[in-house]
Amino acid sequence: MNPIVIEKTDQVSNILKEQQLDLWLVFVRETSAAGDPILPLIYGEMGLTWQSALLFTPNGEKLAILGRFEAETARQTTAYDRVIPYDEDIKPSLLQELERINPARIAVNYSEDDVLADGLTHGLYLKLKHLLAETPFADQLISAEQVISALRGRKSKTEVERIQAAIASTLEVFKSAFAWIKPGLREIEVAERMQAEVEQRGLDYAWPKTNNPAVNTGPDSPVGHNAPTDLVIQPGHLLHFDFGIKQDGYCADIQRIVYFLKPGETQPPEPVRKGFATVVRAIQAAYDAIQPGLPGIEVDRAARRVITEAGYPEYKYATGHQLGRLAHDGGALLGPAWARYGKTPFMPIETGQVYTIEPGLMVPGYGYIGLEEDILVTKSSAQYLSPPQTKLILI
Repeated sequence: MNPIVIEKTDQVSNILKEQQLDLWLVFVRETSAAGDPILPLIYGEMGLTWQSALLFTPNGEKLAILGRFEAETARQTTAYDRVIPYDEDIKPSLLQELERINPARIAVNYSEDDVLADGLTHGLYLKLKHLLAETPFADQLISAEQVISALRGRKSKTEVERIQAAIASTLEVFKSAFAWIKPGLREIEVAERMQAEVEQRGLDYAWPKTNNPAVNTGPDSPVGHNAPTDLVIQPGHLLHFDFGIKQDGYCADIQRIVYFLKPGETQPPEPVRKGFATVVRAIQAAYDAIQPGLPGIEVDRAARRVITEAGYPEYKYATGHQLGRLAHDGGALLGPAWARYGKTPFMPIETGQVYTIEPGLMVPGYGYIGLEEDILVTKSSAQYLSPPQTKLILI
């Protein structure tokens, strides 16, 4: 029994009631090759091979229609009221249950804007339409985007505990690194030593190892989703990290900043101090703005305004994203109204969601200052899941 699967499937009925939906249908096949991103939350890590349908109703009914050889695995999840195995064709069992439930609106997993709600491939969607042909259900399919956004976003107690554990491990590796980092090391050497500690602890990465951690020293390092380079840390450099552990299936995503004092310096130069203080204020502005029901674009505006009013160019990415099983966990975004984000910045913030807050800016001649904190949305505001960095680390 997977406690996450139990907690998440128990959330579904209330979500369907809120959204006035009659049925959520998750239709999958050969998930080892093309898995639906929602499946680990509602079924677990075991894959499904034949065409399989997981059905959820607003009255709390949970059904699994799947190949006979996977029926016992489905029963062992203890999440499904009925497991209905088939041998040759899913259609008779699927149509029988649909006729019994008689839904007017059937949510299925496609989305234009949220990749994590877009698990139904185009080919399998056509197959589903073919199965439902000559029934009224063929014309009753709508996007399950809002169902999945709510289900992924509203973290259960166990999910929050696992995220907090991943954050704690991430900070422990950071603390260890800050004890040995020094001028003369290359970005790639720093990354490899941190990765060695991750693996020694038996942990995993919140995103691919190639650029986890991202390490940027000085003004010439390419900032973004890039691998560490052979650039050498020097006195007078800012050193930026973007790093996250994955532990027990859940992720952390944290950025930290170090400054290397030049000989004779007792504190960083004024441009560095100003830039760092500006980013800290931008994070706090976003944190203070967060409240359930507010669209993410308003939080993004609060942080972005601090950066631009201080005289810096606006950063060309969202202020924050959701965090959970993935570092970028889909759904509502703390972002600007840019075409690439679709409607996600206009989706409301909800209690139980976990977000990053990560504004940043470049200090010419010194390097990039980007901080990233992970927060939990509470009933009225937000809560830091670890102490934020409010002082420059000096080496």
